[in-house]
Amino acid sequence: MARIRLVFCLLLLSLTSAGAQTAAKMPANSPWTLQTSHTTASLRGIHAVNTHIAWASGTAGTILRTLDGGRHWHTCAIPPNAAKLDFRAIWAFDARTAWAMSSGPGSQSRLYKTIDGCAHWTLLATNHAPSGFWDALVFQNRQKGFLLGDPVQNRFVLLTTTNGGLTWKPSNSPTLATKPGATGAFAASNSSLLAGPRDPILFGTGGAWIYRQSYEGTVRLTSKSNTPIHMHELWTPIPTPLAQSGPSAGIFALGDNAGLPGGNGVILAAGGNYTQPNNPSCTAAWSADGGLHWHAATHPPHGYRSTVAWDPQKHAWITAGTNGSDISFDNGKNWHPLDNGNWNAISLPFIVGPNGHIGKLNHSAIHGPEN
Repeated sequence: MARIRLVFCLLLLSLTSAGAQTAAKMPANSPWTLQTSHTTASLRGIHAVNTHIAWASGTAGTILRTLDGGRHWHTCAIPPNAAKLDFRAIWAFDARTAWAMSSGPGSQSRLYKTIDGCAHWTLLATNHAPSGFWDALVFQNRQKGFLLGDPVQNRFVLLTTTNGGLTWKPSNSPTLATKPGATGAFAASNSSLLAGPRDPILFGTGGAWIYRQSYEGTVRLTSKSNTPIHMHELWTPIPTPLAQSGPSAGIFALGDNAGLPGGNGVILAAGGNYTQPNNPSCTAAWSADGGLHWHAATHPPHGYRSTVAWDPQKHAWITAGTNGSDISFDNGKNWHPLDNGNWNAISLPFIVGPNGHIGKLNHSAIHGPEN
């Protein structure tokens, strides 16, 4: 989807000025409190370790970090030979350790790691497939992680590491083959891949397909190991009621609330058509059975959405895109507008967008059923 992403970039450039003006005029009771990022980069990566520590990333090799809840954002050292890269994904476990993944055709997709608070970065992996394009990065713990890439030879790329990213093993399952319309995933917010500690691994694609991982075969456990034997990895493509027509439509983000305060294991899918940012049709769906079956939102968000996340404090879902953000208090069935800003990605309490925009959720401005 490299050509498609170029169109997307041009669209966002045209929206940046309008989005910046909207954000700059946010009222005092806005759900998002703007912070000073000291950059004009388009930010697509955001990962909050907690309410104090967070990392952000974006174009021109930009990586940022805050240690005080966003009162101060500091610019990190640019990774080696990465000044022109677009860091679409950032993942961290503390103030010193983080992984940054760039997205782009061929060798422009790379993975770096820091262990000294972003003073120095080490290149861990580079995409060597000319037609490859990395979309998302998720770590379950400090050692085990997953990386999703666009199809190479008509099969999605799913890489797994068990040593913190030093080496990656590709999945060879033939069931990763593309479906009609699923010519790639979207690197809009590092949200197209979902790999929580409890749920099966899922990823969303163009054409509004969800690929769901499972295993089949006979499980035999040896007396010395708990390693499964004779298990075959399967990926089941599941259709969803999101926008499907055209290369700019599909699923852009997945989120789940399993194990979180107030969570009940519901999984949300958000997306639409990024060339129609104000079209609310087919922009959100929910699943209550681990992604096997999907239901369209009764009252969807008010436009295309590239990111979605669970807010434990309000027991609500928040989704956002290029024409604003929305909130749902009933697990994605009904959505209510929050603002009309221009956003790319969420890792609560933070949200990021073009032109260096970073916002922090203002809970006092959100009024739900409990009020």
